[in-house]
Amino acid sequence: MTRVREPDPNIVLYDTMQRRKVPFVPSTPGRVGMYLCGPTVYSDAHLGHAKKEVAFDVIRRALMHFGYTVRYVANITDVGHLLDDSDDGEDKIARRAVLEQLEPMEVADKYFWSFVKDMDALNVLKPSINPRATGHIGEQIKLIEELIERGHAYASAGSVYFDVRSWPEYGKLSGRKLDDQEEGTREAVRDEKRDPRDFALWKHAGPEHLMRWDSPWGMGFPGWHIECSAMSLKYLGEGFDIHGGGLDLQFPHHEAEIAQAEAAGHPFARYWMHNNMLTIGGEKMSKSKGNFTTIQDVLAQHDAMVVRFLLVGSHYRSVTEFSQEAFEGARNGYRRLSEALGEVERRVPAAPPGADAALDAQVATHVQAFEDAMRDDFNTPRAVAALFGLTTDVNAALNAGTPGQDTLERVRDAYRSLGGGVLGLFADGLPGVQAQDDAPVVDALMALVLKARQNYRLTKQYAEADTLRDTLAGVGVTVEDTKDGPRWRR
Repeated sequence: MTRVREPDPNIVLYDTMQRRKVPFVPSTPGRVGMYLCGPTVYSDAHLGHAKKEVAFDVIRRALMHFGYTVRYVANITDVGHLLDDSDDGEDKIARRAVLEQLEPMEVADKYFWSFVKDMDALNVLKPSINPRATGHIGEQIKLIEELIERGHAYASAGSVYFDVRSWPEYGKLSGRKLDDQEEGTREAVRDEKRDPRDFALWKHAGPEHLMRWDSPWGMGFPGWHIECSAMSLKYLGEGFDIHGGGLDLQFPHHEAEIAQAEAAGHPFARYWMHNNMLTIGGEKMSKSKGNFTTIQDVLAQHDAMVVRFLLVGSHYRSVTEFSQEAFEGARNGYRRLSEALGEVERRVPAAPPGADAALDAQVATHVQAFEDAMRDDFNTPRAVAALFGLTTDVNAALNAGTPGQDTLERVRDAYRSLGGGVLGLFADGLPGVQAQDDAPVVDALMALVLKARQNYRLTKQYAEADTLRDTLAGVGVTVEDTKDGPRWRR
């Protein structure tokens, strides 16, 4: 997408830090710096990743639609994410490397490319920058040194910890006051920590640890939280605009990011946005409940665009339910939109010249409703409703005849710009929509097919007529018998 309009000043978003909707005003007019916490690449991506990635992909696309140039940075965690927030246990990637008998970077690369494949299938735009934690060890060490110099971190037994009591603002994002956080409940007290709530910036690694780097404190590897502070500041600068991620990362990960950056003297993100979770059969997805589902498992059963339609059908701050009923509703809804677009695409080349004033006015109304919804904290359910309203009016106009070509082109562009460009529902290779150059050929062939079917009916060969109709239905073509003769649509 290219910038085709002046930046829209009327966008409001929900800022987690302020706990309310606020006007969005980027630090640099016309430009947005956006950071998203990406995956830890130690296994195949799951549905929670799909919810988060699609949610922020739509936000990015909407900002671009509204005239902003967006630098979108999404990290890849390929070291440092321990199995437990207590700073104990193994690195998740190192643990998987042992299980799969691979080198840790083989594991990271394997699941990174698996993640990329899943995102491509869901039509998620690639980030402007996709930095890896292992490629930014120097930046992380430098930030840790700044924290030590300022008295907010300390070295102990070859590791370095952030001193949470030195930073009274710790907890401001999640609303957790430090004194209210119970000591020793989730994590055991470690002798090398001054306070059990202190979190690791750098972890000591013995010779058996495969992923380790030299540092001023000895051989080790970075903690999980430090990478996002270091990489977001490197590529977006101080006081960048939007930091996004899942609600489950709000504490401790995002809280730690803020503390690390600001305690080191670096103004951090100006707006915080979090997507909500998803449920499967009414329950939160989790491995312990046995309802853990990977994106690949879902895509083996459902069309990728149907999955994306289901995700954008709920607001990013709302819970999304994954169930067979939900998928059936999404399948029907997506079919309705894509069939309407397909019929418009089919009719454009042969449409009579001119415009239809009534339909033009309806299109403008629905486009306005769509954009108003997206200005209001990226309200995708209302935006989808606007597309359905457009579809109702378009289908009525098509059933009454073929509107003028100018109007049909405006309808097509509205679907492509809003449903495709903003919601990401119509990829270039949309099934069921032929290229315009093929339209005359397809129309001619279908005219012959319908004539053959009509002949079967006139000669009372009803079984053959029904077989032909069913064959067309099997490839997504519906035949309707009207008082003016048979019509077909995808």
